[in-house]
Amino acid sequence: MCGIWAVFGSSGDIFTHCKAAFKIAHRGPDAFRLESIYQFPSCCLGFHRLAILDAQHGMQPMRVPQYPHVWLIYNGEIYNHANLQQEFNFHYATKCDGESIIHLYAQGGIEFAAKHLDGVFAFCLLDTANRKVYLGRDTFGVKPLFRILKEDGFLSACSEVKALKIIVILGLGDNPTATVEQFLPGHVETYNLDSIGRATFVERTRFHKIGDAPAYKTVVNPTDKNIKSSIRTLFEAAVKKRMMADRRIGCLLSGGLDSSLTAATLVKLAKEQNLPYPVQTFSIGMKDSPDLVAARKVAKHLKTEHHEIVFKPEEGIAAIESVIYHLESYDITTVRSSVGLYLLSKYIKQKTDTTVILSGEGSDEIAQGYIYFHKAPSVEDGNEESSRLCKDLYMYDVLRSDRSTSAWGLEIRVPFLDHQFSSYYISLEPEMKAPKYGIEKYLLRSAFDKTGLLPAEILWRPKEDFSDGVSSQTRSWYEVIQDFVDEQIDDTELEESSHRFPHNPPRSKEALYYRRVFEKFYTGQGHLLPYYWMPKCCVHVMPLDLISLVARDQIVFLILMVYHIHCDDWNYSPEEVVEHTNHH
Repeated sequence: MCGIWAVFGSSGDIFTHCKAAFKIAHRGPDAFRLESIYQFPSCCLGFHRLAILDAQHGMQPMRVPQYPHVWLIYNGEIYNHANLQQEFNFHYATKCDGESIIHLYAQGGIEFAAKHLDGVFAFCLLDTANRKVYLGRDTFGVKPLFRILKEDGFLSACSEVKALKIIVILGLGDNPTATVEQFLPGHVETYNLDSIGRATFVERTRFHKIGDAPAYKTVVNPTDKNIKSSIRTLFEAAVKKRMMADRRIGCLLSGGLDSSLTAATLVKLAKEQNLPYPVQTFSIGMKDSPDLVAARKVAKHLKTEHHEIVFKPEEGIAAIESVIYHLESYDITTVRSSVGLYLLSKYIKQKTDTTVILSGEGSDEIAQGYIYFHKAPSVEDGNEESSRLCKDLYMYDVLRSDRSTSAWGLEIRVPFLDHQFSSYYISLEPEMKAPKYGIEKYLLRSAFDKTGLLPAEILWRPKEDFSDGVSSQTRSWYEVIQDFVDEQIDDTELEESSHRFPHNPPRSKEALYYRRVFEKFYTGQGHLLPYYWMPKCCVHVMPLDLISLVARDQIVFLILMVYHIHCDDWNYSPEEVVEHTNHH
C-alpha cells in the first residue's frame, strides 16, 4: 500500500511541491524519496514505500540498468511477475514484482504492458528518451489514482486527492482552479512532454474490461465442467497468489460468508505452505454485536490467532472526521461502514506485526450478495445491477477498504476481485448467480457446501449490512449516528442545504453532516462522488414489501440451515421447502 506522486511542467520551484507529497506519507511509512528528473527540471517523482517485497532493492522511482531512460513509480502487486520473467526471458535486476512493468513496456509498449499484468496497480511511467509519460490503473480500480491536467502543460498524478488539492490551493502553475479528476480503472493514458517537461494529453486507451478473460497466460485453467469445482479452484488460486509477501499476512473476519471463506482458504494454504507463524484474524464491533459472535465461531473452527476489538459508540463518533479525511468521500453508507474498518486497522498497526491483510471485498457485487437482489424484477435485471456495481466499485467499497487501511500503513488484498476468478464468475448464466431459495449468493455458498472448510451455520449465514453487523444488541450503530447528527444539524440548515450543495444535495442530517466535514477538507471537490450509493433494484419497493420479503426469506433460510446441518437424509428437497413456505 504505497503512495505515488508525480509532477510535470511546473512553472515554479519544483521543490515547493514537497509539502504536497507528504500529505500521503501514511500510505508508505517505511521509506520516502523525492527525485527530480535531470532531463526535465520542471518534473519530479515522489514515493512513499510500504516494503512488502525485496526490502533492499525495491525503492522507487525504479530504474534498471537495461533501460536507464525509463522511470517508474507504482502502487500495487503484480502477482505474475515470476511467470512473466519465464515467458519472456526477462532479466530482472531486483526481486520486486513491479519491475515487470518496465520490461513489459520495453517489450511491447504501455498497452501491452498493462494487458499482461495479473494484479492490482496504479503507475506513472516516464520515458525520457521518447519524452512520454504514461498513467495506468488496474481493472477494478483497487489501487487509487487521481490527476490534474492544466492548459499550461502542468500535469500532476497522485494516489490520493489530498496531495493534489494542496497543489491547487498553492496555485502552482498558472491555473489554480484546475479540477482534480479520478483516473478511470482499466485504462492507460499517454502524454507527450515538450523540451522543458510540459505535458500534452495524447490518448486514453482501455486495456481491459471487467468480466473479460485475462490476456496474459494463466497458471490455473480448470477444465472440469463442474462449475462449483471450478469456483473452488479459482478462488483458492486467487488467495494463494495474494500470499506473495515478505511481511506477515492476516485476514479481516466479520463472520460473514465472504471474509470467512477468505480466512478459511488462507488458513488451509498457510498449513500447506508451512508459514512460520499462525494466521491472525481480526474482527470489530460494538458489545455483543452479531459480527463478533459469528467471527468468534469461525476463528475457533479455523484455530486462528484471533483478535476481537470492541469499540464504544463515542469512539466511533470521534473517528468520523478522520475517516472522511482519509476516505475523501461523503457517501453515506461508505462513511458509516468505514468507521469500524478504520478503528480495526489502527489496532492492527499499533498492536500486531501483521502488515498484509486479506479481505472479502467484491463478493457482494460479483455474486449478487446484497439483500435487495431478492427483489430484482428479473434475473437479467439482477445481472445488470451486478455489472453496474462492479463498474463503480472503485468509488465505494474498494475505496473504503483502501483508504481505511492505508491510513494506518497496511496492505489490503481482495481475492474476490482476482481477474480470473471474477471473469469466470461473471461469465456464468444470470439465473445461476441470482438468489435462490430465498438465499443470496446461493451458488457461491453451495460451491463450498460439505467441503468442511466452514461450519454450515457460517456458510449459510444471511447477509447483514456492516452497520447492522457491528451493532450492539441494545443500540445500533445507525441509531448512534442519527442521535449524534441530530445534535449537530438543525432542521433549517438541512432545508437550505440543497442550495449550498446542488450536486448530490443532502436529504438527511447524516448526509449533510458528512458533506460539511468533507467540504472542510476538500472544498469544491464534491464532484468526485457522482452519486450516493443506493440499491437500484428497490427504488419502487415500499418498505413493508421489502420487510415482508426479507422476513419470508429468513424463515426459508432457517429451515434450509437446519436441513443442511442435521437432515441429510430428509425426504423434502429445498425446492419443496420453499414451495410450502410460500404457500403458508
